[in-house]
Amino acid sequence: MVRAERGACDVVAETGPVRAAAVPDTGDRLRPCTGDWVAVRPATAAASATVVEVLERRTAVVRSTASRTSQAQVLAANVDTVAVAVSLADPLKLGRIERMLALAWDSGATPVVVLTKADRSTDPTWAAAEVAAVAPGTQVLVTSAATGEGLDVLTAVLSGTVVLLGPSGTGKSTLGNRLLGEDRLATGAVRDGDGKGRHTTAWRELVPLPHGGVLLDTPGLRGVGLHDADEGLDQAFAEIIELSGDCRFADCAHATEPGCAVLAAVEDGHLTRRRLDSYHRLQRENTHAGSRTDARLRAELERPKKQIARQVRALKQSPNFKA
Repeated sequence: MVRAERGACDVVAETGPVRAAAVPDTGDRLRPCTGDWVAVRPATAAASATVVEVLERRTAVVRSTASRTSQAQVLAANVDTVAVAVSLADPLKLGRIERMLALAWDSGATPVVVLTKADRSTDPTWAAAEVAAVAPGTQVLVTSAATGEGLDVLTAVLSGTVVLLGPSGTGKSTLGNRLLGEDRLATGAVRDGDGKGRHTTAWRELVPLPHGGVLLDTPGLRGVGLHDADEGLDQAFAEIIELSGDCRFADCAHATEPGCAVLAAVEDGHLTRRRLDSYHRLQRENTHAGSRTDARLRAELERPKKQIARQVRALKQSPNFKA
């Protein structure tokens, strides 16, 4: 599937491109997404072609929706490389990069951090080092679509189906056009006031790359919530996971426990407090998102609150209680 919209999809079949209707989501089948392999019922005189089944995905970039139901939204399917775009024209937001890398690692694809707009940075080498420090096991590439810097290396690194992820204004579509060798993807200027970009990409679409493989440009992501991303968090914070193996307690939360190797690393400067706080924050978010769909986990999280509430009620009913 090269493009998915509400109720319709563009599919490349053996006979060529096909416009097909999508079966409404009933909860017992996967909703089609760009990059999916699908089964299509051919068109007849009475009905149009219809996507009737989504085949099992090798990989999937999944985020939690903003709704209270915490449903998963698949951004791209069957991708091989996730290129996380970070603009060097703006101050680095390391927490956002860590979040995006957790999402990328959890997809099952290979993440690459692409630092864009190097021509607008005063010190791209320093920026690359800062990002590399929070991206263990991930290649960090400095590029500029304006000057062509780093594009040859990026082209060599990207393989298979490549998805570009990042907020609006990071230069994803401009970078994509340089990789494609033509101005095929819509681009737009960022706002002068806050440096944020306008959403010029309105849908997700697969486009063949001249050097092989395909590119999937995505609309800018204003928010990225984690959804059941335990493995992605472990990969994104690999050094913390490695340190935790030396903690005194197997279930150490790296908060106040004695003999915590992670806290010791913070004390001696081998791990920053910001990095550990970011890990804790994303862990809490991931756990909370899971609790909204997992009744058992939700009950475990609510139990301490209920115990406190009972204790407060008992205290108020005590004859010695004074408001």
